[in-house]
Amino acid sequence: MDNFSDKEKEHKNMSSEEGRDLLALSLSNNQSTLSSSTSTSAKISSRSRGNRRSTEQKGKIITPPFPWAKDQRATVYSSKELLQKNIFTITGMVHCKSCERKFELGFDLQEKLIELRQFIQRNKATMHDRAPRVWVSPVLPKCEFCGEENSAKPFFGDTKKKAINWLFLLLGQMLGCCTLNQLKYFCKHNRRHRTGAKDRLLYSTYVQLCKQLAPEWFP
Repeated sequence: MDNFSDKEKEHKNMSSEEGRDLLALSLSNNQSTLSSSTSTSAKISSRSRGNRRSTEQKGKIITPPFPWAKDQRATVYSSKELLQKNIFTITGMVHCKSCERKFELGFDLQEKLIELRQFIQRNKATMHDRAPRVWVSPVLPKCEFCGEENSAKPFFGDTKKKAINWLFLLLGQMLGCCTLNQLKYFCKHNRRHRTGAKDRLLYSTYVQLCKQLAPEWFP
């Protein structure tokens, strides 16, 4: 009887130890599986983030719509870079409100840049972060066909926002011809506030384009 009892106790102890060992093995396997799963998830997550960053980067890069535009949305080269590239004239399409003819208009880069700087120097004290009236409702060029003054308006047609001729509009001081949505698009891709009245967005657009074109103005 005692021998049987001792054997029974020994069997129970062995079962208990085996149970603990099995539990330990199970936990170890679970931890290994969990670790492997976590590692796999981390790799997938890291890969997803990498793919997302790559996709976002690709989304930011575009085919430059003009020789004076960069491969980033709503961004132009500086005047120094343009002169080094032998780009002296900036052209764009306009549409006469009177005779309805379309034609290409060219602006001398250096001449218009001087005009723009002089205008800003004369009026900056009264702007208060808002575009002046002449920027909101710009005076338009004369039509080359019918001779009508204040008639040649920038032609957008079905132009996509990423293909807007920002530098041409800046040099002609005709950014006010842009819609509110077009100005918001520019501000979005230049990390500027996109809320507020049109004259505020227009002011931000002028300032940011000037920083791109003539960074030396903003030491």
